[in-house]
This record gives sequence, C-alpha cells and structure tokens, in this order.
Amino acid sequence: MIIEECEKDDIEPEELGDDVELFSEASGLELDSLDALQISMGLQNQLGVRLADTKDFPRVVTTINALAEYVQPE
Repeated sequence: MIIEECEKDDIEPEELGDDVELFSEASGLELDSLDALQISMGLQNQLGVRLADTKDFPRVVTTINALAEYVQPE
C-alpha cells in the first residue's frame, strides 16, 4: 500500500524490509510529509483506519513494523 499510495513504482514490495526507515533518505524511499498524508488517506480508504494526527505521522511511524503497531495496537 505504501508503494502504491506514494507512487514509488520503481520499488518492489519485496525490497522493503519491515524495519526499513520510511522517512529516511538512506532507505531509498525518500518519503516526505505529502507521502505521509497519502499513506494516511490510503489507510483510511482501504482499511477504515483513521489516524489521530497526521502531522506527527513521520515521527511516530518510522518503519513498516511501527506502522503495523500503530494501526493495530496490542
């Protein structure tokens, strides 16, 4: 979903590990605040998950694992 929502067509889902830093230049994704908004909207549209505060999204959801925990807390 991240690749689709952020239009990162040059990256295959298999290339992303669960602990890859989503908003780090080193990850190769180079996601920014607009991408965070697109991911947030994708979560809402596809999964019915509404995020409380999207401006903190890049700080709180740093990896795919962190995103999974944020969406489905224990």
